Amino acid sequence: MNFTGSNILSVNQFDRDSIDYIFSVADKMQPYARRKKRTRVLDGAILGNLFFEPSTRTRVSFGTAFNLLGGEVRETTGMESSAIAKGESLYDTARVLSSYSDVIAMRHPKSGSVKEFASGSRVPVINGGDGANEHPTQALLDLYTIEKELAYHQQSIDNMHICMIGDLKYGRTVHSLSTLLSMYKNIKFTLISPRELSMPESVLATLDSAGHQVTITEKVDGIVDADIVYQTRIQQERFASPEDADQYRGKFRLNQDIYTKHYKPNTVIMHPLPRDSRAEANELDNDLNQNPNLAIFRQADNGVLIRMALFALTLGVVDQVDKHECDVIWYSEKSQL
Repeated sequence: MNFTGSNILSVNQFDRDSIDYIFSVADKMQPYARRKKRTRVLDGAILGNLFFEPSTRTRVSFGTAFNLLGGEVRETTGMESSAIAKGESLYDTARVLSSYSDVIAMRHPKSGSVKEFASGSRVPVINGGDGANEHPTQALLDLYTIEKELAYHQQSIDNMHICMIGDLKYGRTVHSLSTLLSMYKNIKFTLISPRELSMPESVLATLDSAGHQVTITEKVDGIVDADIVYQTRIQQERFASPEDADQYRGKFRLNQDIYTKHYKPNTVIMHPLPRDSRAEANELDNDLNQNPNLAIFRQADNGVLIRMALFALTLGVVDQVDKHECDVIWYSEKSQL
């Protein structure tokens, strides 16, 4: 894949070679993310961070990644604060805002909207999530995390067993991650959800055509050999009303007792965040916080590395990053790690 000047809209753009390349670039971003060094390779470049749907983690992660490469960030948050609220088309918005930016990261509640926006953009566009459709950067950081976590236990993505739990119908993160995982070999998928929130047929067809073993169930017990458990929250914003979402909330909780009973001692726990910690949901209990296999915060950290890599790739500066580096002169606990 030729990354320079390209949009990053879908995981279907990637193959295993391009994924490996992204991961190798992400590895090289570690010194900057950990504040051991800083780089000004994107000094003067501007990121248009357009988030038309609520977000904290992804929006700040994109902005942080760009700042760590020396660039500047301009943000628009919420539909009501944009000209779209006045009836402007996504194409017109793209034509205007791309003239102010060198690259754009965008999230929108409507499936296919980021692709539509990209058709009018004059700069690369990176999909930060479009409705229940895709979330390619989340899928990449999830896969990167899986690779790192399994390597710690001398395992690989090929031949692993992953258990996905919760809202698999509206959870765009599991859609994109499953598509990436379909490129690997001999993976066992256990998909646990209410029947009404099961994985879309299109994703199941992708896994089936790739020859992976898929088990669909509504029961959380008997998953003793899972290498990864990937928990998701009920995507309330995709339902017609909060009441519709409430009937599924809290159905598939994971706490330390359940983990001990049903999973291996080294099963890695993942979640795209935010986890819903309200009593009626509590999908990942706080009693897991001291479990060394809880990878959710390492997962979030990896998001900055992946997004730094994608910015460096799309703006064509991968080979220039270390040529613009200098020392960090302020104290940072990160640099002590």
